[in-house]
Amino acid sequence: MTEKIKALRLKKPFGLDNIQVTEMEDPGQPGPGEIRVKVKASSLNFHDYGVAAGFIPTEDGRIPMSDGAGVVEAVGDGVEEFEVGDNVVSTFFPFWQSGPAPVGDFRNTPGDGIDGYAREVVVRPTQFFTHQPKNYSHAESATLTTAGLTAWRALVVDGGIKPGNSVLVLGSGGVSVFACQLAKSLGATVFATSSSNDKLKQYKELGADHLINYKEDPEWGKTVRKLTGGRGVDHVIEVGGPGTLPQSINAVAIAGHIALIGVLTGSEGQVPTAKLMAKQARLQGLIVGSRDNQKDFVRALDANGIKPVIDKTFALEDLADAFRYEESGKHFGKICVEF
Repeated sequence: MTEKIKALRLKKPFGLDNIQVTEMEDPGQPGPGEIRVKVKASSLNFHDYGVAAGFIPTEDGRIPMSDGAGVVEAVGDGVEEFEVGDNVVSTFFPFWQSGPAPVGDFRNTPGDGIDGYAREVVVRPTQFFTHQPKNYSHAESATLTTAGLTAWRALVVDGGIKPGNSVLVLGSGGVSVFACQLAKSLGATVFATSSSNDKLKQYKELGADHLINYKEDPEWGKTVRKLTGGRGVDHVIEVGGPGTLPQSINAVAIAGHIALIGVLTGSEGQVPTAKLMAKQARLQGLIVGSRDNQKDFVRALDANGIKPVIDKTFALEDLADAFRYEESGKHFGKICVEF
Protein backbone atom coordinates (compact mmCIF):
# COMPACT_ATOMS: atom_id res chain seq x y z
CA MET A 1 0.00 0.00 0.00
CA THR A 2 1.42 3.40 -0.97
CA GLU A 3 1.96 6.08 1.64
CA LYS A 4 -0.26 9.17 1.76
CA ILE A 5 0.78 12.77 2.37
CA LYS A 6 -1.28 15.77 3.45
CA ALA A 7 -2.06 18.45 0.85
CA LEU A 8 -4.36 21.44 0.48
CA ARG A 9 -6.48 21.81 -2.65
CA LEU A 10 -8.57 24.66 -4.08
CA LYS A 11 -12.04 23.41 -4.96
CA LYS A 12 -14.65 25.00 -7.22
CA PRO A 13 -16.29 27.50 -6.89
CA PHE A 14 -13.04 28.58 -5.18
CA GLY A 15 -12.87 31.19 -2.43
CA LEU A 16 -11.22 30.89 0.99
CA ASP A 17 -14.03 28.65 2.33
CA ASN A 18 -13.20 26.09 -0.38
CA ILE A 19 -9.59 25.35 0.57
CA GLN A 20 -9.73 21.66 1.47
CA VAL A 21 -7.29 19.61 3.53
CA THR A 22 -6.90 16.34 1.63
CA GLU A 23 -4.55 13.39 1.24
CA MET A 24 -2.68 12.43 -1.91
CA GLU A 25 -0.28 9.70 -2.99
CA ASP A 26 3.29 10.12 -1.82
CA PRO A 27 5.31 11.16 -4.91
CA GLY A 28 7.90 8.45 -4.24
CA GLN A 29 11.58 8.57 -5.15
CA PRO A 30 13.14 11.13 -7.53
CA GLY A 31 14.04 10.17 -11.09
CA PRO A 32 17.15 11.36 -12.98
CA GLY A 33 17.75 15.11 -12.46
CA GLU A 34 15.11 15.33 -9.72
CA ILE A 35 15.09 15.86 -5.96
CA ARG A 36 12.59 14.87 -3.30
CA VAL A 37 11.90 17.72 -0.85
CA LYS A 38 10.08 17.59 2.48
CA VAL A 39 8.29 20.94 2.47
CA LYS A 40 8.48 22.78 5.80
CA ALA A 41 7.11 26.27 5.12
CA SER A 42 5.49 28.62 2.62
CA SER A 43 4.73 32.33 2.62
CA LEU A 44 1.68 34.23 1.42
CA ASN A 45 1.71 36.63 -1.52
CA PHE A 46 -1.01 38.74 -3.10
CA HIS A 47 -0.79 36.43 -6.13
CA ASP A 48 -1.46 33.33 -3.98
CA TYR A 49 -4.40 35.12 -2.40
CA GLY A 50 -5.81 35.96 -5.85
CA VAL A 51 -5.63 32.31 -6.91
CA ALA A 52 -7.13 30.97 -3.66
CA ALA A 53 -9.89 33.60 -3.55
CA GLY A 54 -10.87 32.85 -7.16
CA PHE A 55 -9.87 36.19 -8.75
CA ILE A 56 -7.09 34.50 -10.74
CA PRO A 57 -8.52 31.48 -12.60
CA THR A 58 -6.95 28.07 -12.01
CA GLU A 59 -7.93 24.40 -12.30
CA ASP A 60 -10.26 22.68 -9.86
CA GLY A 61 -8.17 20.81 -7.30
CA ARG A 62 -5.08 22.98 -7.72
CA ILE A 63 -2.55 22.75 -4.86
CA PRO A 64 -1.83 26.41 -3.98
CA MET A 65 1.27 28.36 -2.87
CA SER A 66 4.19 29.49 -5.04
CA ASP A 67 6.73 29.66 -2.22
CA GLY A 68 8.13 26.48 -0.71
CA ALA A 69 11.10 25.84 1.56
CA GLY A 70 12.26 22.52 2.98
CA VAL A 71 14.86 19.77 3.17
CA VAL A 72 16.17 17.47 0.43
CA GLU A 73 15.24 13.87 1.36
CA ALA A 74 16.57 12.11 -1.74
CA VAL A 75 18.36 12.95 -5.00
CA GLY A 76 17.99 11.26 -8.39
CA ASP A 77 20.71 10.12 -10.78
CA GLY A 78 22.93 12.85 -12.16
CA VAL A 79 22.09 15.42 -9.49
CA GLU A 80 25.25 17.20 -8.35
CA GLU A 81 23.93 20.56 -7.15
CA PHE A 82 22.06 19.19 -4.13
CA GLU A 83 22.55 16.41 -1.62
CA VAL A 84 20.40 14.80 1.08
CA GLY A 85 19.98 17.16 4.03
CA ASP A 86 20.37 20.39 2.01
CA ASN A 87 17.95 23.21 2.86
CA VAL A 88 16.30 24.46 -0.34
CA VAL A 89 13.81 27.11 -1.46
CA SER A 90 11.60 27.06 -4.55
CA THR A 91 11.90 29.15 -7.72
CA PHE A 92 8.90 31.14 -9.01
CA PHE A 93 9.67 30.57 -12.70
CA PRO A 94 11.33 27.11 -12.78
CA PHE A 95 12.02 27.31 -16.52
CA TRP A 96 13.58 30.80 -16.46
CA GLN A 97 17.19 30.03 -15.64
CA SER A 98 19.00 33.24 -16.60
CA GLY A 99 19.06 36.26 -18.92
CA PRO A 100 16.10 38.44 -19.91
CA ALA A 101 12.61 37.22 -19.03
CA PRO A 102 11.25 34.62 -21.50
CA VAL A 103 7.89 34.34 -19.69
CA GLY A 104 4.95 36.71 -19.34
CA ASP A 105 2.40 34.42 -17.72
CA PHE A 106 1.99 31.95 -14.87
CA ARG A 107 1.52 28.70 -16.80
CA ASN A 108 4.56 27.10 -15.16
CA THR A 109 4.37 28.92 -11.83
CA PRO A 110 3.72 26.58 -8.88
CA GLY A 111 0.44 27.32 -7.12
CA ASP A 112 -1.09 28.81 -10.28
CA GLY A 113 -0.46 27.06 -13.61
CA ILE A 114 0.91 23.94 -11.91
CA ASP A 115 0.54 22.48 -8.41
CA GLY A 116 2.33 24.38 -5.65
CA TYR A 117 3.80 23.78 -2.22
CA ALA A 118 0.83 23.43 0.13
CA ARG A 119 1.76 19.77 0.65
CA GLU A 120 4.19 17.75 2.72
CA VAL A 121 6.46 16.38 -0.02
CA VAL A 122 7.32 17.22 -3.64
CA VAL A 123 9.51 15.57 -6.26
CA ARG A 124 10.72 18.09 -8.83
CA PRO A 125 13.59 18.69 -11.29
CA THR A 126 16.51 20.57 -9.67
CA GLN A 127 15.67 23.85 -11.45
CA PHE A 128 12.59 24.14 -9.21
CA PHE A 129 14.88 24.97 -6.25
CA THR A 130 17.98 26.81 -5.12
CA HIS A 131 19.86 26.53 -1.83
CA GLN A 132 18.52 28.55 1.13
CA PRO A 133 20.67 31.26 2.73
CA LYS A 134 22.76 29.99 5.64
CA ASN A 135 21.28 30.59 9.10
CA TYR A 136 17.76 31.05 7.69
CA SER A 137 14.76 29.18 9.07
CA HIS A 138 12.48 27.47 6.53
CA ALA A 139 9.82 30.16 7.09
CA GLU A 140 12.38 32.93 6.49
CA SER A 141 13.58 31.20 3.33
CA ALA A 142 10.01 30.81 2.07
CA THR A 143 9.72 34.62 1.87
CA LEU A 144 12.42 34.79 -0.83
CA THR A 145 10.80 33.02 -3.81
CA THR A 146 8.34 35.81 -4.64
CA ALA A 147 8.57 38.90 -2.41
CA GLY A 148 12.27 38.89 -1.62
CA LEU A 149 13.42 38.20 -5.17
CA THR A 150 11.03 40.83 -6.56
CA ALA A 151 12.59 43.48 -4.29
CA TRP A 152 16.11 42.30 -5.27
CA ARG A 153 15.36 42.44 -8.99
CA ALA A 154 13.68 45.85 -8.74
CA LEU A 155 16.59 47.45 -6.93
CA VAL A 156 19.68 45.50 -7.99
CA VAL A 157 19.06 43.69 -11.30
CA ASP A 158 16.82 46.27 -13.03
CA GLY A 159 17.57 49.30 -10.86
CA GLY A 160 21.35 49.07 -10.61
CA ILE A 161 21.13 50.74 -7.20
CA LYS A 162 24.23 52.55 -5.90
CA PRO A 163 25.24 53.77 -2.45
CA GLY A 164 23.78 57.26 -1.93
CA ASN A 165 20.70 56.55 -4.09
CA SER A 166 17.22 57.23 -2.71
CA VAL A 167 14.39 54.69 -2.71
CA LEU A 168 10.64 55.14 -2.15
CA VAL A 169 8.68 52.11 -0.89
CA LEU A 170 4.88 52.07 -0.87
CA GLY A 171 2.87 50.36 1.86
CA SER A 172 4.06 47.62 4.19
CA GLY A 173 3.71 44.35 2.28
CA GLY A 174 6.49 41.83 1.82
CA VAL A 175 8.10 43.38 -1.28
CA SER A 176 8.17 46.91 0.13
CA VAL A 177 9.56 45.90 3.54
CA PHE A 178 12.23 43.73 1.91
CA ALA A 179 13.10 46.60 -0.46
CA CYS A 180 13.58 48.92 2.53
CA GLN A 181 15.97 46.44 4.17
CA LEU A 182 17.92 45.82 0.96
CA ALA A 183 18.14 49.53 0.14
CA LYS A 184 19.53 50.33 3.60
CA SER A 185 22.07 47.49 3.35
CA LEU A 186 23.24 48.97 0.03
CA GLY A 187 23.74 52.48 1.43
CA ALA A 188 20.56 54.13 0.16
CA THR A 189 18.19 56.67 1.75
CA VAL A 190 14.68 55.24 2.16
CA PHE A 191 11.30 57.01 2.02
CA ALA A 192 8.41 54.82 3.25
CA THR A 193 4.65 55.37 3.00
CA SER A 194 1.82 53.74 4.94
CA SER A 195 -1.68 54.66 6.11
CA SER A 196 -0.73 53.45 9.61
CA ASN A 197 1.50 55.44 11.96
CA ASP A 198 2.24 52.20 13.85
CA LYS A 199 3.60 50.64 10.66
CA LEU A 200 5.63 53.78 9.96
CA LYS A 201 7.21 53.30 13.41
CA GLN A 202 8.15 49.76 12.35
CA TYR A 203 9.70 51.18 9.19
CA LYS A 204 11.73 53.59 11.33
CA GLU A 205 13.05 50.62 13.33
CA LEU A 206 14.19 49.06 10.03
CA GLY A 207 16.15 52.22 9.25
CA ALA A 208 13.77 54.12 6.94
CA ASP A 209 14.88 57.77 6.84
CA HIS A 210 11.63 59.57 5.92
CA LEU A 211 8.11 58.43 6.85
CA ILE A 212 4.90 59.59 5.13
CA ASN A 213 1.32 58.73 6.07
CA TYR A 214 -0.40 58.72 2.66
CA LYS A 215 -3.90 59.03 4.20
CA GLU A 216 -2.88 62.27 5.92
CA ASP A 217 -0.85 63.41 2.90
CA PRO A 218 -2.52 62.37 -0.39
CA GLU A 219 0.00 64.49 -2.36
CA TRP A 220 2.89 62.39 -1.04
CA GLY A 221 4.67 62.50 -4.40
CA LYS A 222 5.15 66.27 -4.02
CA THR A 223 6.23 65.77 -0.39
CA VAL A 224 8.95 63.34 -1.48
CA ARG A 225 10.16 65.89 -4.00
CA LYS A 226 10.27 68.60 -1.31
CA LEU A 227 12.17 66.31 1.06
CA THR A 228 14.78 65.68 -1.67
CA GLY A 229 15.25 69.40 -2.36
CA GLY A 230 13.17 69.18 -5.54
CA ARG A 231 15.20 66.34 -7.03
CA GLY A 232 12.96 63.31 -6.43
CA VAL A 233 14.01 59.72 -5.67
CA ASP A 234 16.14 57.44 -7.84
CA HIS A 235 13.94 54.35 -7.41
CA VAL A 236 10.24 53.80 -6.69
CA ILE A 237 8.97 50.36 -5.60
CA GLU A 238 5.52 50.79 -7.18
CA VAL A 239 3.21 48.10 -5.79
CA GLY A 240 -0.06 50.02 -5.97
CA GLY A 241 -0.67 50.33 -9.69
CA PRO A 242 -3.02 52.88 -11.27
CA GLY A 243 -4.16 54.43 -7.98
CA THR A 244 -0.61 55.34 -6.89
CA LEU A 245 1.34 55.65 -10.16
CA PRO A 246 0.62 59.38 -10.74
CA GLN A 247 2.10 60.21 -7.30
CA SER A 248 5.05 57.88 -7.96
CA ILE A 249 5.75 59.78 -11.19
CA ASN A 250 5.62 63.02 -9.14
CA ALA A 251 8.09 61.51 -6.68
CA VAL A 252 10.66 60.06 -9.10
CA ALA A 253 13.79 61.98 -10.09
CA ILE A 254 14.53 62.99 -13.66
CA ALA A 255 15.98 59.86 -15.34
CA GLY A 256 14.88 57.81 -12.30
CA HIS A 257 13.45 54.29 -12.24
CA ILE A 258 9.95 53.12 -11.30
CA ALA A 259 9.65 49.35 -10.78
CA LEU A 260 6.01 48.52 -11.58
CA ILE A 261 5.30 45.46 -9.47
CA GLY A 262 1.79 45.49 -8.08
CA VAL A 263 -1.85 45.94 -8.99
CA LEU A 264 -3.22 46.50 -5.49
CA THR A 265 -5.39 49.39 -6.72
CA GLY A 266 -6.55 47.71 -9.95
CA SER A 267 -5.27 46.47 -13.29
CA GLU A 268 -5.68 49.58 -15.46
CA GLY A 269 -6.07 53.33 -15.17
CA GLN A 270 -4.86 56.77 -16.21
CA VAL A 271 -1.12 57.33 -16.61
CA PRO A 272 0.16 60.95 -16.77
CA THR A 273 2.24 60.18 -19.86
CA ALA A 274 3.43 63.75 -20.52
CA LYS A 275 4.83 64.01 -17.01
CA LEU A 276 6.51 60.58 -17.31
CA MET A 277 8.04 61.68 -20.61
CA ALA A 278 9.22 65.00 -19.15
CA LYS A 279 10.80 63.13 -16.25
CA GLN A 280 12.56 60.86 -18.77
CA ALA A 281 12.02 58.18 -16.14
CA ARG A 282 12.09 54.46 -16.80
CA LEU A 283 8.84 52.68 -15.92
CA GLN A 284 9.64 48.97 -15.90
CA GLY A 285 7.16 46.19 -15.26
CA LEU A 286 8.52 43.07 -13.61
CA ILE A 287 7.40 39.71 -12.27
CA VAL A 288 9.85 38.18 -9.79
CA GLY A 289 13.10 36.99 -11.46
CA SER A 290 15.24 34.16 -12.82
CA ARG A 291 16.85 31.26 -10.99
CA ASP A 292 20.27 32.88 -11.44
CA ASN A 293 18.89 36.10 -9.92
CA GLN A 294 17.74 34.04 -6.94
CA LYS A 295 21.16 32.41 -6.51
CA ASP A 296 22.83 35.86 -6.55
CA PHE A 297 20.25 37.11 -4.04
CA VAL A 298 20.92 34.18 -1.68
CA ARG A 299 24.66 34.90 -1.84
CA ALA A 300 23.96 38.54 -0.98
CA LEU A 301 21.83 37.53 2.02
CA ASP A 302 24.64 35.26 3.24
CA ALA A 303 26.94 38.29 3.07
CA ASN A 304 24.72 41.05 4.48
CA GLY A 305 22.85 39.06 7.14
CA ILE A 306 19.43 40.62 6.42
CA LYS A 307 16.56 38.60 7.87
CA PRO A 308 13.03 39.01 6.47
CA VAL A 309 10.31 40.51 8.66
CA ILE A 310 7.71 37.82 9.44
CA ASP A 311 4.56 39.31 10.94
CA LYS A 312 2.72 36.11 11.81
CA THR A 313 2.93 32.35 11.21
CA PHE A 314 0.02 29.92 10.82
CA ALA A 315 -0.23 26.13 10.58
CA LEU A 316 -0.64 24.80 7.03
CA GLU A 317 -4.19 23.60 7.65
CA ASP A 318 -5.10 27.16 8.78
CA LEU A 319 -4.16 28.61 5.37
CA ALA A 320 -7.64 30.12 4.91
CA ASP A 321 -7.25 32.03 8.20
CA ALA A 322 -3.79 33.17 7.10
CA PHE A 323 -5.31 34.56 3.87
CA ARG A 324 -8.06 36.29 5.86
CA TYR A 325 -5.37 37.93 7.95
CA GLU A 326 -3.62 39.02 4.74
CA GLU A 327 -6.96 40.36 3.45
CA SER A 328 -7.32 42.51 6.61
CA GLY A 329 -4.13 44.41 5.70
CA LYS A 330 -2.96 44.40 9.32
CA HIS A 331 0.38 42.73 8.58
CA PHE A 332 3.79 44.38 8.27
CA GLY A 333 6.11 42.25 6.14
CA LYS A 334 5.37 38.59 5.50
CA ILE A 335 2.79 36.03 6.64
CA CYS A 336 4.01 32.41 6.66
CA VAL A 337 2.57 28.93 7.06
CA GLU A 338 4.62 26.14 8.62
CA PHE A 339 4.06 22.41 8.34
